[in-house]
Amino acid sequence: MSALKIIRWAAWALVVVALFGFGAIALGWIQVEKLGRGNRQPVVTTSGVPAIGGPFSLVNHHGERVSQDTFKGKPTAYFFGFTHCPEVCPTTLFEMTQHLKTLGPDAERLNVVFVTVDPERDTPDLLKTYLESFDPRIVALTGTPEEVASAAKAFRISYRKVPTEGDNYTMDHSSSVIVTDANGELLSLIDYHEDEASALAKLRRAIQG
Repeated sequence: MSALKIIRWAAWALVVVALFGFGAIALGWIQVEKLGRGNRQPVVTTSGVPAIGGPFSLVNHHGERVSQDTFKGKPTAYFFGFTHCPEVCPTTLFEMTQHLKTLGPDAERLNVVFVTVDPERDTPDLLKTYLESFDPRIVALTGTPEEVASAAKAFRISYRKVPTEGDNYTMDHSSSVIVTDANGELLSLIDYHEDEASALAKLRRAIQG
């Protein structure tokens, strides 16, 4: 074989190898792209606001059936507790009473709702008597254990019965006030013993929309 033929053969072989290598690389990229598309997850967008609040059906301290729609049209401050609570509940309701007084005429544009987590003891009549110590605009709600559990779940409230001496018991429960807008959407939380200025600022923002 002449030197020229050897050179031509070698050049042709290099071309074949180069083409084969490029094809393999391209095929590899195609497979990777297909795999990527197959595993690609759908993009989910959120508002960044936790889903707190939702449908419920309970009875107020006048014995009337109410739902979340009853309180729409105004921002609402919800607090879950119970009448036999030794400190957190009466303190929170007293603070809400003071906030309503400080808000003046604007307080008429706000709902304040106390939901019991102890429906076994907190009847409408007992709630009505209990509320006599606080602002008369505060509404109390109760219901069957199942109805209360459903409402608490919608508002992401945790609670549990804790046995005490004898046949008595107390209730552990979440202690924040949940502030929603006029459509029932979460606006903010007021922590237990949050300073007055901060709590009032959150309520005013809710009222002003």
